[in-house]
Amino acid sequence: MKVVIVGAGSVGSSIARELLSHKHQILLIDLKPEVIGRSGLRGARWLVGDACELSTLQDAKLEDADVVVSATGDDKVNLVVSLLAKTEFGVGRTVGRVNNPKNDWMFNDSWGVDVAVNTPQLMTALVEEAVEIGDIVRLLTLQTGVASIVEFTVPHDSHVIGSTVGDIDWPEDSTLVAILRDQAPITPTRDDVLDGGDELFFVTTIAAEDGLRALLSPGSELGGQESNGVLDQSAEDDGFDG
Repeated sequence: MKVVIVGAGSVGSSIARELLSHKHQILLIDLKPEVIGRSGLRGARWLVGDACELSTLQDAKLEDADVVVSATGDDKVNLVVSLLAKTEFGVGRTVGRVNNPKNDWMFNDSWGVDVAVNTPQLMTALVEEAVEIGDIVRLLTLQTGVASIVEFTVPHDSHVIGSTVGDIDWPEDSTLVAILRDQAPITPTRDDVLDGGDELFFVTTIAAEDGLRALLSPGSELGGQESNGVLDQSAEDDGFDG
């Protein structure tokens, strides 16, 4: 895979190092020639120039890139590079680094950003994921804000304990993709029984997160009525398919 990384600071260099170890082709663009010598990156190609200038991106042959990563410390630069990559060069995938959380709302498809990486938001999600039990925690936003990956740790007094995955009427546009139990990932099937302490991972639309939260919240009646350990979904109709 051909990846162009704009910004060879600590973030850009770290990304490049990881991608090089996975045998990807890397081109780094930076204004400062001195970063080449101190980066310690072997196997990467370099281009010294202003990535906000169309001529620099033409020299980089951006149209041949599979992914463009805008990883500078300046949100304006990251937005401009993403927009040029999409509109002028037709790059299939762009990733933009968000430095100031207040600018997060701009990092979307209007500015050519496919994936926005908001470091404070990611750190918040990791903290919440570590301490929050019984609530939905958003780990990652996908498709320019349309979908997300969320996590839910099943409390030991949850009403879903003892129910199988197939018993529960999950909200539309929410898909259970993995269960983490005893530090081992499980690919969920309809017959898997949920237990306290299970970590459930969903791919869901942003709009469906509230429905998922309501379904799994303590004391919720949206999960159906329990009968001999099995949830009866026909008893309730709160906007979900029965």
